[in-house]
Amino acid sequence: MSFWAYMIRCGDGTFYTGHTDDLELRWGQHLDGTFGGYTASRHPLELVWAANFSSREEALASELRIKKWSRAKKEGLIAGDWNKVSHFAKPPSRRMPRPDVSTSSTSARHERMARKTTVRVERGSSEVENPGRDTGTAKPIMVLVRPQLGENIGKAARAMRNFGLTELRLVAPRDGWPNPSAGPAAAGADDVLEAATVFGTVAEAVADCANIYATTVRKRGVTKPVVTPEEAASEIRTAPGLSAILFGPERSGLETEDVALARAILTVPIDPDFGSLNLAQAVILCAYEWSKGAALSQPTREELLPPAPQAELDGLVGHLEAMLEPKGYFLPDSRAEATRLTLRNVLTKPGWNHLEIRTLRGVLSSLQREDWAVRNKAD
Repeated sequence: MSFWAYMIRCGDGTFYTGHTDDLELRWGQHLDGTFGGYTASRHPLELVWAANFSSREEALASELRIKKWSRAKKEGLIAGDWNKVSHFAKPPSRRMPRPDVSTSSTSARHERMARKTTVRVERGSSEVENPGRDTGTAKPIMVLVRPQLGENIGKAARAMRNFGLTELRLVAPRDGWPNPSAGPAAAGADDVLEAATVFGTVAEAVADCANIYATTVRKRGVTKPVVTPEEAASEIRTAPGLSAILFGPERSGLETEDVALARAILTVPIDPDFGSLNLAQAVILCAYEWSKGAALSQPTREELLPPAPQAELDGLVGHLEAMLEPKGYFLPDSRAEATRLTLRNVLTKPGWNHLEIRTLRGVLSSLQREDWAVRNKAD
């Protein structure tokens, strides 16, 4: 079942944001006035944005978050202009001039967002900034500090998205942002890249976070608790406030000043003679450990058939013994009982189900027919 967050532009130029489990029904109620409330006296109405979620809590969280946004930020969401959304998410003192960037992925996003202005909104979308935040799922924010290569940012985004993480923050990326090399490396995790926010310093990037972990294999003279990714994930799931995990630049890792901002050091047991992890590898280790407590999809499990009844197994053993007897397999007689016991133990150990036993009986019957055909031909 899907749950929807949606936004309506009212005739007076204001916006209404809501959530529902039946978007078409709710949109019809807004149009005919039966829903009442804010939109009833503000016709004409236009459904300008919608996104679906797997739970009502996520849809409600999205509604409450977007309600707080400025008009400019809402307009950016409607247009699919993620640079604009990111730009107006920051206080005026921290805003940089918005680059005039147009990429193929952004254009595609604009087209998808344009289709959302009709009543029949395409299902399966997730066009929000950081879905799942403030919903009790306690997703950690991944912060890449001074990343060097766009490809590595894309790979990190892909690793995040594999395990349900969507909020990526970048601190002073060396080659600027957006980076055209990130998109292909993300392999479809465009929503993570498009919602990524850029900060000038680590302090700014984690200013709203209460729980900060610095990934490093070296303490760098800083005395802090040291935790594994598994321990950090367990803490993040239950800790109040936002949590962030810092990852340093590819060449040198986090500086002492970066680690000093963290509450704890996050590290993994690793070969001391080769202790350097690729950026995306480090991200995926942390994302995977967090995902153990999340309701992510798993490959379909096939129910195993139970072992066959003992009578069917006895039939298989008897069938094989009957074929082996004329071949002299149980000779000499003094060893016959021990040989039969060993053979039964071998056939009992796998725990064959009834289909497997039928298959084996079919194989034996086929071999018997071949023996009969050879003997008859010889006669």
